[in-house]
Amino acid sequence: MTVVALSLGSNMGNRLDNIRQAVAMMKPLGEVTNRSAVYETPPWGVETQPRFLNACVLLETDSPPKILLDKLKEIERAVGRVERERWGPREIDIDILTYGGEVISEAELTAPHPRMRERAFVLVPLSEIAPDMKIPPDGCEVSRLAREINEKASDDKIVIITQL
Repeated sequence: MTVVALSLGSNMGNRLDNIRQAVAMMKPLGEVTNRSAVYETPPWGVETQPRFLNACVLLETDSPPKILLDKLKEIERAVGRVERERWGPREIDIDILTYGGEVISEAELTAPHPRMRERAFVLVPLSEIAPDMKIPPDGCEVSRLAREINEKASDDKIVIITQL
């Protein structure tokens, strides 16, 4: 079994229900062993859109990376995701942040996620559930990355709103 860190986000429709539904639909993929609180966060990329709810989960799975990615995309569609502009509004977004300690560089999947170190909405919830996780290739701990990005963050901080 491989421990995979996943990030979930939603800013369309019933945001909290979308995230909870997506996590529930992961059951056939393996065991969700830990889940962060749900945070309300400012949009990233396209800033003229509604605020997001974001959370992270740890999933123990025996699915190979590409098959896992395909299954997560199926969950996104089942929850109602409609493809729009990149970094634009979405009903649900599920990203593979890490796949065990592997470094994956393929056309459809890069792990660790190439922009996770720039995103407080990923690092803060992930540090809640896996503070000691080391991110390849340099082995930097998630807690340290979260602390560093919080020090650089603007006044528009992310806020815990509920438990997942």
